[in-house]
Amino acid sequence: MIGWLTSTNHKNIGILYIVTTMTFFVAAGALALLIRSQLAFPGNTFLGPHAFNQAFTLHGTAMIFLVIAPFGIGLANYLVPLQIGAPDMAFPRLNATSFWLFAVGGLTVFGGLLAYGGAAATGWTAYVPLSEIAEGTGAGQDLWIVGLTLVAVSTVLTAINLLVTAVLYRAPGMTMWRMPIFTWEVVATAVLILMAFPPLTAAFAMLLIDRHTGGHFFDPTYGGNPVLYQHLFWFFGHPEVYVMILPFFGVVTEVVATFSHKPVFGYVGMVISAFAIAGLSIGVWAHHMFTTGAVSNPFFSAVSFLIAVPTGVKFVNWIGTMWKGAIELSTAMLFAIGFMLNFLIGGITGVMVASPPLDYGAHDTYFIVQHFHYTIGGGSLFALFAALFFWFPKMFGIRLGEGMGKWSFALLFVGFNATFLPMGFMGLEGMARRVYTYPDVGHLALLNGISTAGSVVMAVGVALFFVNVLVSALLAKPVPDNPWNGYSLEWLTSSPPPEFNFHTLPRIQGKRPAWDVASGAAP
Repeated sequence: MIGWLTSTNHKNIGILYIVTTMTFFVAAGALALLIRSQLAFPGNTFLGPHAFNQAFTLHGTAMIFLVIAPFGIGLANYLVPLQIGAPDMAFPRLNATSFWLFAVGGLTVFGGLLAYGGAAATGWTAYVPLSEIAEGTGAGQDLWIVGLTLVAVSTVLTAINLLVTAVLYRAPGMTMWRMPIFTWEVVATAVLILMAFPPLTAAFAMLLIDRHTGGHFFDPTYGGNPVLYQHLFWFFGHPEVYVMILPFFGVVTEVVATFSHKPVFGYVGMVISAFAIAGLSIGVWAHHMFTTGAVSNPFFSAVSFLIAVPTGVKFVNWIGTMWKGAIELSTAMLFAIGFMLNFLIGGITGVMVASPPLDYGAHDTYFIVQHFHYTIGGGSLFALFAALFFWFPKMFGIRLGEGMGKWSFALLFVGFNATFLPMGFMGLEGMARRVYTYPDVGHLALLNGISTAGSVVMAVGVALFFVNVLVSALLAKPVPDNPWNGYSLEWLTSSPPPEFNFHTLPRIQGKRPAWDVASGAAP
């Protein structure tokens, strides 16, 4: 145990990230069940208003800052050196420091539950002036700010580490244009992190100054501006959506190519589209602010429409990769297909609310809740499970059970759509976000009942996944080093890999070194 806690090896740190994020995932899932229990029927008193606010604040915070994004970072920690033939990350001690900043930051956020007055309760965005009011937002809110600042610093340090590793530590023959798509997506993500996270840290510092030292950055009474907080937050917040999705685009690409038994279709297009998404995401933050009247709606609407184009390129490439392929419907492949189906709905609803007139009607309703969850929950979360099933043999030398895995997928897919599809119709009927109860009008009671039942089905699917992990670990059936016939470099070392990843590096002559070795094209 001490060896794991003091390790600087990128594989150990990657696994620590994954285990920690899955722990926070369980906590966030429990909070989601509390939220859905409260909203199961109108006029419910299961949770009071303040308890509800704490639950949805911590749920959103955990899923965004402590689960989806850091899981991608943990996966990148584990895979990027393996995929480029490096013995470790460029700065191993900095890598370990980054993980512990993240872990301590996450615990600090949840530590607010032990504070007088409870945890943060101002939503995951912590909008001012609500988050500046001392009454009801005491130590728990301060711990939230400090904890997420630690997470932000951790993320920036990791981004620097990943960039330097990918650019300078590639093995001989591993040119940039031979790197797997997953590594390319991580490089784009790292660039995006360096652009997006410093403004967030600045906003949190200003908020803490306002709360405790008499600053007035966001107080219009003293010449401050609350809209400034929105600008700083969303200049981080919308790029953060792509920090959460770009690594998982890479996961889906690797899984689809492997289980279609075909090379990636449109490799160059996949790389260019990743950087186009990253670049455009910097210019769309204010589409979250259409209703403020403080931004240029036509400009930000146009850029928001435009970002759908490189995302569409990825769908074309995934379909092109599967086209006429010998598709193997493994659990990982099912989760990748589920990702595509769900993310498509998230993307289409995103294009809808990129139009200001439509956004005026949908803003702050459950239509937005549906859109966001289809993007991040139906998208990144499904790709997260695809990654776990795909790379679990490489990490631990054993394979997760396919039978239970497919049942997990079915329960998660059905449960997810039963939970979040009704939310779009709730929004169309006018149900507001961030409310702990609602009147018995229209179809709201029926739709919320279906949504709550769907969340229970999802919980069963997640529980079955953890049972699968436990059973597979107990059975510990060994698997070959490359059980899926994967094409990238990590499949040419042992499972799990040795301390410095490779005993002997093969000659790298193309984009698919494992397939080249298997075919005899490379020694």
